Amino acid sequence: MAKEKLPKQYSRIKKRYKELFRAVGNLGKVVRKQGPIDEKTSHLIQLAASAAIRSEGAVHSHARRAIEAGASPEEVYHAIILLTSTIGFPTVSAALSWVDDILMEEGQES
Repeated sequence: MAKEKLPKQYSRIKKRYKELFRAVGNLGKVVRKQGPIDEKTSHLIQLAASAAIRSEGAVHSHARRAIEAGASPEEVYHAIILLTSTIGFPTVSAALSWVDDILMEEGQES
């Protein structure tokens, strides 16, 4: 897996607000442990939510994390296309292009 390239703004905020980032990171770990959903599925759910709110950075992050947790490229794409009737084709198309960014980086684009 290639080293994650973080957006400049994200890195600046992370550097400026270290305690906030530790708390947010810890929150993510805690909520994943609160129920029966496995890590891969939790990242696919978060990937879909990221697409729904049109957050390119979060789509990049959760696509990468889902793959690291064992999701196949097909599962990552499916998590996005399942949203078509809910969030619309233009938003799905944008999210697919953001997933492509990550999969191309990893040499896994379908």
